[in-house]
Amino acid sequence: MSRVVLLALSEADVLAHCAKAEVGVSTIERLLGGGVRLVCSSSRGAATIRQKLHRHLIEGVVTRERHRPAKPLW
Repeated sequence: MSRVVLLALSEADVLAHCAKAEVGVSTIERLLGGGVRLVCSSSRGAATIRQKLHRHLIEGVVTRERHRPAKPLW
């Protein structure tokens, strides 16, 4: 099962729900159309969030912001 969950909630709300459910967050990013893309630390955590926040799941294709990691300074 995928660790990625797409949710129609704010970043702060998602992080609060993850903390309450004791689900580890690997990364979280805002989506251009609204909502967030959450990557949980485990597939079990992702399943927990999907179950608890099933009303806020985003189905289908979403547009992500282009992200480039920072280059090392050396």
